[in-house]
Amino acid sequence: MAEHVRVASADDPRLDDYRDLRDVTLRKSLEAEHGLFLAEGAKVIRRAVGAGYPVRSLLMAPRWLESLADVLDRVDAPIYVAPESLVESVSGFHVHRGALASLQRLPLPSVAEVLDGARRVLVLEDVNDHTNVGAIFRNAAAFGFDAVLLSPRCADPLYRRAIKVAMGAVFSVPYTRVGEWSRTPDVLRQHEFRVLALTPADDAVDIGQLGASDRVALLLGSEGHGLSQRWLKAADLRVRIPINVHVDSLNVASTSAVACYAISASEAGRLATHL
Repeated sequence: MAEHVRVASADDPRLDDYRDLRDVTLRKSLEAEHGLFLAEGAKVIRRAVGAGYPVRSLLMAPRWLESLADVLDRVDAPIYVAPESLVESVSGFHVHRGALASLQRLPLPSVAEVLDGARRVLVLEDVNDHTNVGAIFRNAAAFGFDAVLLSPRCADPLYRRAIKVAMGAVFSVPYTRVGEWSRTPDVLRQHEFRVLALTPADDAVDIGQLGASDRVALLLGSEGHGLSQRWLKAADLRVRIPINVHVDSLNVASTSAVACYAISASEAGRLATHL
């Protein structure tokens, strides 16, 4: 177990990984430069460590040491201990979940590696809100989806807010970012996926009436504009969630939950008929 290091000054350079966590622009730059990400709270930190992400350091108030004792016993990295007021001064907010960890990012797998063996996949085009991305990963895990593909402009699943909302699901659901985005429909078909595009269009098929497929890739677009015309045309089928006519659409995270459930229910129905 690493030694506990008492820290008395917010200016201590050893705490630089944890500075200004509310400044999204600064954090993106810092985390990209150093290949790191931040996890908040005992449960999320435990899941990140369990997923094999190397720990750079931890920062916490003394009263949280006991709840993370099982993790700290396995960590070979500095464990910085400081008063809660100092942790708040460094991070820029009250860390009510008690602990922060700085972890090293791992190389993303290839698209082929992510799709290999997967049966149900979510594909996100330009979903740039970290909260939505985190919620979508949580929904993917909850309804048994095997993987997530991200467009180049999607928000970072390992940004602190996304991890927090996902409750650590970003560590259990395989994902990667796709470089050649325009080729993705062809790649999915090469892996024998049926490509479904979610849209509120009236002429789309009700997702609740969708028959089960062996392999499904479900496409979700950005909050404001939805899926691009390129993706809507490239899909094998356009599907919609029927909602009240007085409501334009659902939030993309809510949409993912309903759609993932519908596809899971179709799969469960298919399996039931074979019992």
